[in-house]
This record gives sequence, C-alpha cells and structure tokens, in this order.
Amino acid sequence: MSDQMSNGAEQQASSLPMHVLAQYVKDLSFENPNAPQSLLPNQPQPQVNIGVDVQGQKVGDDIYELTLNLRCEARQGESVAFLVELAYGALFQFPGLPEEHHRPVLMIEGARMIFPFARAIVSSATREGGFPPLMINPIDFAELYHRQSGQQAEQPQQPPF
Repeated sequence: MSDQMSNGAEQQASSLPMHVLAQYVKDLSFENPNAPQSLLPNQPQPQVNIGVDVQGQKVGDDIYELTLNLRCEARQGESVAFLVELAYGALFQFPGLPEEHHRPVLMIEGARMIFPFARAIVSSATREGGFPPLMINPIDFAELYHRQSGQQAEQPQQPPF
C-alpha cells in the first residue's frame, strides 16, 4: 500500500508543469555592526524581524525569473545585532502550462521550491557571523501571493510580468 502511495506522489511531483533551469544568489549581505560587543557573553537574546518579498518577471520565451528577497534584522535592545539581506533567484520554465497559470505557479510553487535553499543560506550566514543559525519558519507562499494580488488589485492595472 505504501508503495502505491509513494509511486502516486512521485508521479504527481514529476507531472508538475514546471522546470527549474537555474538557482543562484543574486545578492547577499551580512552585517554585524556591533561586533565584538554583540557577541560577548550575557547579551540579551536578539529579537528578530523577518521580511519576505517575492518578485517574478518574464526573461525569455516561456522562461521566468523568480526572486525571493529575505531581510532578517536582529536587535539586542536598541542596537542591531545583525542584519542579513538575501536576494535568491531561480529560472523556471512551464512546458504545457497555459500562460494564465504561469504567474500563480511561479509565485507560489516556485517560491516554495527555492525557499529551503534561501533559508539554508541565511542560517549559514548567521552562524558564520558568530550567532546561532537563524532558522526561518516555513512561509505560506499561497497566502502571501493572494495578499500581494489583493494589494495590486487596488492599484492601477499592471501587466502580469
């Protein structure tokens, strides 16, 4: 029974109408402005704020770029402990998928696919900066897409890409 279930899941994943052509770091910045004071023992636990933005654009015939922007700022009291900014990109192609579905699939499924890689880069950067690895919680990219779509509906109409 479990073989049937896993084969079904594999078939469903392989039939996903998208191909990842490339993944890459577009921009990465780590700042530790108060080192070494921010790393001394008995410092207060940093309060971390995380911002997420997803952008998509058409870059060729049936080729789209998705950029996942993460901004993680940690504060110890009034001072900044660290700041990580990452723009992580990927190129996708959608063979056989009607064009009206490209944007939602890119912005939801594409973001979901590349998020673990971006998360690992942020975790590694904070660890290498002398702090415990920052483990970003999973993100509901469908909810984020619908929220962004609702905000765009209130603004003047723009082309989908």
